[in-house]
Amino acid sequence: MTADILSALRSGSNGSVDLPRSQAGSPPQHLLITLLADYWSGQAEPLPSGALVRLAGEFGVTAVGARAALSRLARRGLLAYSKVGRNTYYGLTERTAEALEASRHRVLSFGEHPPPWDGYWTVAAFSLPEERRDLRHSLRAQLRWLGFAPLFDGMWVSPRTPATETWQVLQDLEISSATVLRAREFGRAGGRALIDAFDLSSLRELYGGLIDQYEPLVQRIAQGQVSAREALVARTAVMGTWRSFPALDPDLPDELLPGDWPRRAARQVFTEVYNGLGPLAVIRVQQILATSAPGLADLARHLTTAEVLSAAAPAGR
Repeated sequence: MTADILSALRSGSNGSVDLPRSQAGSPPQHLLITLLADYWSGQAEPLPSGALVRLAGEFGVTAVGARAALSRLARRGLLAYSKVGRNTYYGLTERTAEALEASRHRVLSFGEHPPPWDGYWTVAAFSLPEERRDLRHSLRAQLRWLGFAPLFDGMWVSPRTPATETWQVLQDLEISSATVLRAREFGRAGGRALIDAFDLSSLRELYGGLIDQYEPLVQRIAQGQVSAREALVARTAVMGTWRSFPALDPDLPDELLPGDWPRRAARQVFTEVYNGLGPLAVIRVQQILATSAPGLADLARHLTTAEVLSAAAPAGR
């Protein structure tokens, strides 16, 4: 399901499920949650730890590292843990599965059909003591996940995020010195435009990087030159890259962007890779599960972007 530039796979603030953050190199906890979300979605049956360890091994994670990650995920309440004889089993908890479903819908719908823009910005202004660094970090992480960017240190802006949702985050974090506004940009005299809160130059490079990296793979998929093992690794990698974008580019309105904005082209490449590798990737998952859980292997499945988007959008973000 990259660099820790977003709290990806983190649900909203109400009763939130603190899912592992995406980081460079797909750390084991994040990797295991991603694999379960992508190939074990909707399945109630837990999987033996040995199968999950072998899955993680496809990505270079050691058995020791994978088992430690599973144990930590269980302690955090993200995975359900059970033991039958000498065998240990893990599965997604109901709350984790719901959070992952909402996150997956958000990530896979990103850039598909940007909604029309009413010309209004949501502005979150707040003041926090410098010594409350933990609170400042939490607030910034949640604001970025909601689609905000900092215009100034204590003023964040978003052209998309509902004011009610923004206010709820501030309330949940018990930040009393804050206000939320909905406003139009009237003018500026030598100051920053609101869109300048978003680093469009860097964002353009990131979109271009995805296109450059994965466009050749699109051709290889069409020519049948990708193995099941490579498909599993590459599909997880492209999802990790794409997942970073919603917090950096909250479907910024076309009215605010250059005419050659590469979001649409990047989404096309992502979609072709993610969907095109799905059938091969799930074969590899089934092969690995068959070594430890042959009776469960056929339950592994993959979903396409169209299948996810055809389902009703889950509640929350």
